[in-house]
Amino acid sequence: MLLDSRGNPAVEAEVQTQKATASAIMPEGASTGSLEAMELRDGGKAFLGKGVKKAIANVNETIAPKLKGLDSGNQKQADKIMLDLDSTSNKSRLGANAILPVSIALCKASAAAQGIQVFEYIGKLAENKESILPVPLMNVINGGKHAGDELAVQEFMLVPLGAGSYSEALQFNVEIYQTLKQIIKDKFGKSAINVGDEGGFAPSISKTEDVLKLMQLALKETGYEKQVRIALDFAANSFHHNEKYIFEGKECNNMQFLEIVEGLIERFNLASVEDPFAEQDWQAFCALTKSKGAKCQIVGDDLLVTSVERIQRALKLSACNSVIIKPNQVGTVTETLKAVQAAKDAGFNFIISHRSGDSEDDFIADLAVGTGALQIKAGAPARSERTAKYNRLLRIEEMLGKKGEYAGKRLLEKFQNE
Repeated sequence: MLLDSRGNPAVEAEVQTQKATASAIMPEGASTGSLEAMELRDGGKAFLGKGVKKAIANVNETIAPKLKGLDSGNQKQADKIMLDLDSTSNKSRLGANAILPVSIALCKASAAAQGIQVFEYIGKLAENKESILPVPLMNVINGGKHAGDELAVQEFMLVPLGAGSYSEALQFNVEIYQTLKQIIKDKFGKSAINVGDEGGFAPSISKTEDVLKLMQLALKETGYEKQVRIALDFAANSFHHNEKYIFEGKECNNMQFLEIVEGLIERFNLASVEDPFAEQDWQAFCALTKSKGAKCQIVGDDLLVTSVERIQRALKLSACNSVIIKPNQVGTVTETLKAVQAAKDAGFNFIISHRSGDSEDDFIADLAVGTGALQIKAGAPARSERTAKYNRLLRIEEMLGKKGEYAGKRLLEKFQNE
């Protein structure tokens, strides 16, 4: 057992092969869809019910004996064995927090045993031959369940489409983040620059438009107005109750809230909106994709939960044009790669994502490069569980050299060709 970035217990699994040893740590989300793979927690008094002794016992006593002696290079077989052992649709018997860290640790160990980088090994598994460095969708203002303040929208992100390289994109975002920090400090005082779960600032602001105006000011002061756009993660489940959206003190139905979202996209030239509606509000997702999908990413997270079936349904209904990929929503590397392939088959953009309760584990950086993702979400450029991912991508960029293509231009062209 280890602690995650919120101080909650997390499962770390270690896999040993004849040639290498590797470990992985399970992240935990705060804003979670009801259809996600389940974590197994102990209940009781210890860690206020968040203990993971049961999940650890499942790793050591149920999973380990069945995987011992297997070919470490057969990810699909190992993952299938764990899925069969669990035998539920949502990992509720063994727990996703038992299965996933084993699956990821096996992936890392297999790469090490073959003498290659993790992103190269994932590239083989995903049959991806491209070397792409993703656009970092950096969360600089936290609201919703990530901050506990009055702000309904959960994430306000920077999207550096106009950068010439990943390292330059990171530089743009960091400079804007630091400039925004000073703007908020000057306007609201020192306490306003405290940060939320993902390292973004959490000022006492209740209106979405007020935050967006602060971000626009930071873009103007840094001179990156043309190179960097803004994205939002509404995480609308958190303010959807009894078939109504309760947003900034107003109660509205889904078509009324659709108009609010459309207005924000237009007024602030938003590059991406994630979960603008509740996870079962397919009607509103379809309407927004029809009206704004040509100029803006309409992203499903809680809507799609890294599920092949739901991605295919979204394609059939034209409910969105992009999908968040989170390994712990499904529970194994194999299932994650299947969801990536489903997104590619659908022509959707896919965004590899961290969780709000994360760790120093940097696997998703390799996952992004290995699958050819054009984007990654890893939080603010603060707190080591966030910077670990960004730093890993810097190292990968250095390894790839001229072979590494930054995804900004390709993503921008994809928008223009919709």
